[in-house]
Amino acid sequence: MDISRRIFLQGSAAGAVGGLSMISAKQAVANAPSDPIKIRVIFLAKPVPTWPTPHLDVQKEIGKLNGVLSGLKRDLPDISFEGGELLRVAEDVPKALPGVQEADGVLMFNLTSTVGHLVRAIADAGKPALLFSQPYSGHDWSAIADMQKEGKRIDAIASSNYRDLIAGIRPLRTVKRLSQSKILVLRKAESDATESEERLGVRIVPLQHDLLMRCYESVDGKEAEKEADRWIEGAVKVVEPTREEIIKSSRFYLAMKKAMEEENAQGIAINCLGLFYAKKLPAYPCLGFSRLNSEGLVGACEADVQSALTMLLFQYLTGKPGFISDPVIDTANNTVIHAHCVAATRMAGTRGKEDPYILRSHLEDDKGAALQVKMQIGRKVTMAKVVSDDLMLLSTGEITGNPDVDRGCRTKIATKVADARKVLQQYSHGLHRVIFYDDHCRDVESLSKYLGFKIVYET
Repeated sequence: MDISRRIFLQGSAAGAVGGLSMISAKQAVANAPSDPIKIRVIFLAKPVPTWPTPHLDVQKEIGKLNGVLSGLKRDLPDISFEGGELLRVAEDVPKALPGVQEADGVLMFNLTSTVGHLVRAIADAGKPALLFSQPYSGHDWSAIADMQKEGKRIDAIASSNYRDLIAGIRPLRTVKRLSQSKILVLRKAESDATESEERLGVRIVPLQHDLLMRCYESVDGKEAEKEADRWIEGAVKVVEPTREEIIKSSRFYLAMKKAMEEENAQGIAINCLGLFYAKKLPAYPCLGFSRLNSEGLVGACEADVQSALTMLLFQYLTGKPGFISDPVIDTANNTVIHAHCVAATRMAGTRGKEDPYILRSHLEDDKGAALQVKMQIGRKVTMAKVVSDDLMLLSTGEITGNPDVDRGCRTKIATKVADARKVLQQYSHGLHRVIFYDDHCRDVESLSKYLGFKIVYET
């Protein structure tokens, strides 16, 4: 039975809801890494220019490029461009190395030809490095692929569009942010369920069940009601869950966020199904995971560490949250349907447009509170999964619809893919995949140059 939002809001402080409709980026990601990413800028030019012209004014070129970098700061607010040394001969390299070693990444500009030995010397320092080669600057980009085969952590951009630097620098940012991050994992209620580990530089740490329950009990009841009213006010409609159930789910969200803040974690993954069935959880975490993902953090169901890592990686790389999916393949119309009961409402990013949603129960047992999100038809999507430190699964598609049937999980999107039969016949590495708005294959390919993983395209 559909129940109007008005009924749910009777007796509540409805006036407070408006102030909760949006939260600032500062509030949303209070425990996300925010210290500046230090990018060392280095300019390269031979002592006497020939190519691109013997009349090249090197200092004027440097001034122009420094102006370009200043203009990009709005799009890269946490990037600090430092240095700016000009290297012309091999003897100049040693004086630049201390700054390189202190940096999180290196951005090189080849202003003339014949500076490949300088590019290699900087790459040998081991820091993630990017060479930006504008047309008619030099041909040193031609040695980058060989350096990558040797294991050098370097990539290149050859473009006349300086805004391509934004996409080029984000992988450098991602490498650093991953190394600063922690994901909490609750697989069982026992405190010794898992041991700490590290993947892609991210610390994977067991979450103590007692800590989570302590946080739940400490949540202010009025704050939980405000969060519940925020969910109800924003919904297209409410179908199964009662207001009391939505309040419990909202309280659980605030508990997870409090536990993450206490542990300085950027992600959380919980064995939601097993622990809820065992009556070890007071509510399903579906709404909480959705809110965390929409805020720029990570909430992953079923204690799926691989999906949590994938979501965290893409959050840093693209600024977009992920939608964990149980894929359903339909070769009759070359479609993969992605279904789950947890979906972010801001799939376009924390400041993006919120997708419409309906408050539902969790489908498999018709209990708790979950979401049916209507995602944007016609939007390109990326399907991804971090399998291990050296393997990433990747594919793309386009959303063609939001199936509304009483089969499968609450949120469902149909995506047209290049070859659904190939997906079916070559599927491996577990069921879950993670969906992100837009095509990010090139972004992931660039990141792989620094983290060293292989990409397997599933379609």
